[in-house]
Amino acid sequence: MDMIELEGAHGGGQLLRSALTLSLCTGTGFTMHNIRAIRRKPGLMRQHLTAVNAAARIGNACTHGAALGATSLRFEPGAVTAGDYHFAIGSAGSATLVLQTVLPALWRAQGPSRLRLEGGTHNPLAPSADFIADSYLPSLARMGVQASMQLLQHGFHPAGGGVVEVQVAPCAVLQAARMERRPALESMQAQVLMSGLSGSIGVRELQVLADRLGVDPHPRHVQSIRPALGLGNVALVRVRHGDHVEVFAGHGERGVSAEQVGARLAGQVQQYLEGGGVVGEHLSDQLLVPMALAGGGSFTTHVISDHLASNARLIEKFLPVAFDWQRHEGAWRVTVET
Repeated sequence: MDMIELEGAHGGGQLLRSALTLSLCTGTGFTMHNIRAIRRKPGLMRQHLTAVNAAARIGNACTHGAALGATSLRFEPGAVTAGDYHFAIGSAGSATLVLQTVLPALWRAQGPSRLRLEGGTHNPLAPSADFIADSYLPSLARMGVQASMQLLQHGFHPAGGGVVEVQVAPCAVLQAARMERRPALESMQAQVLMSGLSGSIGVRELQVLADRLGVDPHPRHVQSIRPALGLGNVALVRVRHGDHVEVFAGHGERGVSAEQVGARLAGQVQQYLEGGGVVGEHLSDQLLVPMALAGGGSFTTHVISDHLASNARLIEKFLPVAFDWQRHEGAWRVTVET
């Protein structure tokens, strides 16, 4: 088996997740050193360990060093097997990041699969379940991936307890997607999720979003999550341009006012709208793996993040592709070619 040596200090958990995905898809093993070495808590945390164990299970892989806090990991993949899988993180760690780790391998399997994932569904520094359902999966559908997700229970940090179920059909060959010209703005909608907190907080967040973005501030857009498994507050804005939707999230936290949460979120949305690209910052680096597996594709985005750059360089170690990004009509045009 071919093995690759990887350095994991500067890419956070994303480099590990991408390496797991690509190892399953290519049959190439890897050893990663210094995993999350520059983070406040280095090494594998629960969500990273769950991603490793999930990848090992669906890919009949052998692992060495898969333990909480480990900073080195050896992963030797086997054959990916379609099936009915259940993975519980055991904390508020992101269920959606585990999903993104194993989904590409499962759509390349011989039959359909079902995933049940338990953990956080709306976490800071991770894609929300709404983002997955409304932005990520529809973008994959342009490449031919047939996958759907149901959010059965919301899970907020730090309590967790969220549940999502995902159905994925086999897709032997991906189509190269081109997402370069942003259609006219069709709609912009705001929603606030509240768990165990006063709805008045959400009303205040909506008012800031209404003042800054012009969205409807009606209190009906505040949703109280019941049963409340813990305290949680997430404000969401969905921006639709033609058939493309971007989902932005702002998370409430202790010591931060509702007005600050709304203003930060409005700033994210305004930066995207003013940037001119089709794809937002977070979706941009998450599209690299499927586009590389398709053997080609392109999109425009308003920023080249460190995550995008480091992810591109790692993907090039596993697949015979090359990424490039150049300024293009006020945005960045990202391309991948074999």
